[in-house]
Amino acid sequence: MDRNPIFSLRGVEYTYPGASSPALRGLDLEISEGEWVALVGANGSGKSTMAKICNALLIPTQGHCFVMGCDTRDEALVPAIRRSVALVFQNPDDQIVASIVEEDVAFGPENLGLPSPEIRRRVDRSLELAGLTALRRSGSFSLSGGQKQRLALAGALALEPAALLLDESASMLDPEGRLSFLSCLGSLKRSGMTIVQITHRMEEAIQSDRVVVIDSGRAVWDGSPGDFFDGEYEKWSFEEPPGIALYRELLARGLLPGGTLPDADSMLDALCL
Repeated sequence: MDRNPIFSLRGVEYTYPGASSPALRGLDLEISEGEWVALVGANGSGKSTMAKICNALLIPTQGHCFVMGCDTRDEALVPAIRRSVALVFQNPDDQIVASIVEEDVAFGPENLGLPSPEIRRRVDRSLELAGLTALRRSGSFSLSGGQKQRLALAGALALEPAALLLDESASMLDPEGRLSFLSCLGSLKRSGMTIVQITHRMEEAIQSDRVVVIDSGRAVWDGSPGDFFDGEYEKWSFEEPPGIALYRELLARGLLPGGTLPDADSMLDALCL
């Protein structure tokens, strides 16, 4: 079934003021509604710049970015675009505005002028999804780094956006917290939300529907996680996720039922990743 595009980037270039070279160089990419896309690439490859372009925080120097058909160059449409696309940064302190957890989550819906019952519903749901219900009356700035990241996520979810952009948003979580975070993203994806996740962790990229490699401001590879981890990832010097390394070792030793699996996608299913 064909799905409508959420993001369409066409020949997008962006050069930061004072920079000698562009961060994005003729980037062409389309992301459809309901997709979970992992953006991977080296530091400085342009991933974060692309996320800001998709949220209309930055406007392309050249080319166009369309968000649900709306050109980000149209200033009149920017407020609607930012309501539809929530961006969660790597550093959660950049997004915390209130001293109490539940008040911070309520900040966005209050600014939208929503009625109190609707604000309460959104706050309760977002705190539950982010695993922060028990900490709703806690001080925002007394939270651990990982808890602050979940608070930033809850604040974004309270806006009930059509798409969620995550810029290394699981980087400060411990392993247990990261699993909980990925489980939350899985639930959001099943509910129909579009997720674009910037990550350096290959075990996070496994969870996605699609992997896009960004290099020197361009999309240089685009395909399924199965194809990516069937050897493609090695071309870009990414590390093999521990789960896949374990699978290959078990398969080599004849310790898996059936002995073989037909392709990498089935391998990922077998590992329950």
